[in-house]
Amino acid sequence: MPRFSVIVPAYRVQAYLHECLESVLTQSYPDLELIAVDDRSPDASGEIIDEFAARDPRVKAVHLERNVGLGAARNAGMAQATGDYLVFLDSDDTLTPDALRAVADRLKETGDPDVLVYDYARTYWTGEAVRNKAAGRLTEQGPAPFRLADRPGLLELLMVAWNKAYRREFVEREGFAFPPGYYEDTPWTYPVMLAAGTIATLDRVCVHYRQRRRGSILSTTSDRHFDIFDQYDRVFAYLDAHPDLAPWRPLLFHRMVDHLTLVYRKPDRLPRGSRAAFLRRARAHYRRYRSPGLPASPGREGAPVGAQVPPRVRLRHAVVRFGAHRTFRALHLLLAARRRTARLARHLARACRTGALRLHYRVQRLLPLQADRAVFAASRYAGYGGNPGALEAAVRTLAPHVRTAWIARPEHHHTIPPGTRRLTPGTAAYWTALARARYLVSDAGLGDRAVKRTGQVFVQTRRGTPLKHMGLDLQERPAAAGGTDFARLLDDVDTWDYVLSANRHTTLTWERVYPGRYATLEYGYPRNDVFQRATPADVARLRESLGVPEGSVAILYAPTHRDHRRTQGTALDLERVVRRLGPRFVVLARAHARHGGPLVASGGRVVDVTGHPSVESLCLASDVLVTDYSSIMFDYANLDRPIVIHSPDDDWAAYRAARGTYFDLRAFPPGPVARSEDELIGVFAAGHWRGSRSNRLRAAFRERFCPYDDGRAAERVVRHVLLGEPPESLPPVIPLAERRPVPSAAAERPGTPLTSVPQPSGPLTVTDGRR
Repeated sequence: MPRFSVIVPAYRVQAYLHECLESVLTQSYPDLELIAVDDRSPDASGEIIDEFAARDPRVKAVHLERNVGLGAARNAGMAQATGDYLVFLDSDDTLTPDALRAVADRLKETGDPDVLVYDYARTYWTGEAVRNKAAGRLTEQGPAPFRLADRPGLLELLMVAWNKAYRREFVEREGFAFPPGYYEDTPWTYPVMLAAGTIATLDRVCVHYRQRRRGSILSTTSDRHFDIFDQYDRVFAYLDAHPDLAPWRPLLFHRMVDHLTLVYRKPDRLPRGSRAAFLRRARAHYRRYRSPGLPASPGREGAPVGAQVPPRVRLRHAVVRFGAHRTFRALHLLLAARRRTARLARHLARACRTGALRLHYRVQRLLPLQADRAVFAASRYAGYGGNPGALEAAVRTLAPHVRTAWIARPEHHHTIPPGTRRLTPGTAAYWTALARARYLVSDAGLGDRAVKRTGQVFVQTRRGTPLKHMGLDLQERPAAAGGTDFARLLDDVDTWDYVLSANRHTTLTWERVYPGRYATLEYGYPRNDVFQRATPADVARLRESLGVPEGSVAILYAPTHRDHRRTQGTALDLERVVRRLGPRFVVLARAHARHGGPLVASGGRVVDVTGHPSVESLCLASDVLVTDYSSIMFDYANLDRPIVIHSPDDDWAAYRAARGTYFDLRAFPPGPVARSEDELIGVFAAGHWRGSRSNRLRAAFRERFCPYDDGRAAERVVRHVLLGEPPESLPPVIPLAERRPVPSAAAERPGTPLTSVPQPSGPLTVTDGRR
């Protein structure tokens, strides 16, 4: 019995069918059967299906004796299905790579629910792909599985059959089948969602929904759109047959009215002479299914029916209620004119403000530079910190005559220390500072429309040591490049005067992938100075603020971002890890900055610290780092604390293929390499995480990547760039052997046994890259 039965009905799709079937058979999750149904197609679709069946035993070819339509063709496919789950795919659409593996993993995580809802993206003949606008409904946060009553907003998604996986046993038990007609998905989807005892979501694009140049069958002008009334008759007949579902009637009633008005308003659906008749039918349905006592105006999810409904929605429902065809057209034109006027007014207001600010900026650029001004910013105008933050603090100490300002969005202003001016992007003060300040410091670029003046000095701090490909090297990796404008990138590089580097590897990489005339300051990264200057009291204070119990071993888990994945998540079951490691261990889980949310549900001995403003503080508070390919490992190595790499074989291969790396991390790691979750547990169980082998690997890693981070990097940059001191007079670099970074709390108790973890069952192989 396969895990999935993928059902593909085919009719007049010979141009797209090959790509559709290939997208199924080339999935990385092979446990499937593909049931391709030839709905008596007059083109070569049937022959294409037979060709695939001849070459792959997983393909079942079903040829119908007559054309029965999409719904009946799907039913014919279901009759042949033997898989645990049914997956429907239209024959001009495609599954995205690894979609079924992601679905299978999510089904396993959520205990095999009756229905799993996943996302899609519309793909246009121009090559553009646009994700579903309602994707936020598919969040995986919160309990799962759940019932529809827990998340009724799922009914606001596109009501189609092909964005879900259905447990076959559930479908057969409930006797679900597709009816004939144009809108056959409607009386399938609503009853299925209402009847499902367990539902889960997958926040991942699994289907590419092809938008044909000439549109789909539903965008064809025809009286066949009157079929929608019969389909809603079936929906409400299902409700009548299941009295326990009566509370859903108001919501489905309003969804029906919205759907009817959508069909009525679309200019490509109804013939001109049929519009009034359609509206009369809609009025009859309105009166038939608006039960006694049901308010006339629609409600919103989580609000009483009839409360605070937008005027446009009230108008649409009133039109259907009264069947006012001519009135609707007149009001629709009036409201459209009103919206256009409002948009024009907003556009003019924005244009005036933008024009005024541009003029202000031009005037400011004519005024003399202020030699005692320095402006700092971090990527995305986030809060105070990183290399720019460490440099700003050093400027206030070493060059007090220079007045500093920090650019940040208003929600981050509280992170900026007293004495540093706060600037909001896009304001007049922001443009004044960019135009007049002598020194500009950032780990990103100057920003849109900013112009570097002659005499200004721009210090590009960057954000870490590169393991993954960066800059121009991404030209050959479009998935990772994400639409990067490389011409614009090189224009930005031409504004750099200085670029910071922590080691020779970084210097050589930056100068090749960001070619320019800047000078590289191989002084170390200022943000790492704190690792040499912090005290044990600082570490104790940070641990207490994070809620790390005294005597615990704090594992900082910080995975990197994966460009090839829509949903990031975590490769580890952190709750299982801490259970196996025992009560002495605590995990501090931090998502990558591009993750956009918590990595895990915080609770117990797994604490989500994604929102913590300082990654350096998290490093100081921890005893050991567990990561995959994040550049945090290069900074953390300056603490001379244990590092463990979690790198499953398939994950490492996928990451290198999608992003590319500058060296084989698993051949030259900063500590033990675990290729599975059990191996990771074994690294800690056996003490390898801080054993002699781990120490030797870390020493070699530090020698290569930490030669200059001695606690005085920021001082060297400020003295050279702002105070004009020559390189030979700068503070000399303290050798690695003489540095004394602040020890971890665990290192303060070297004789204390840190675990009584049982060894994982079965064979265990712990590798460190030098087998």
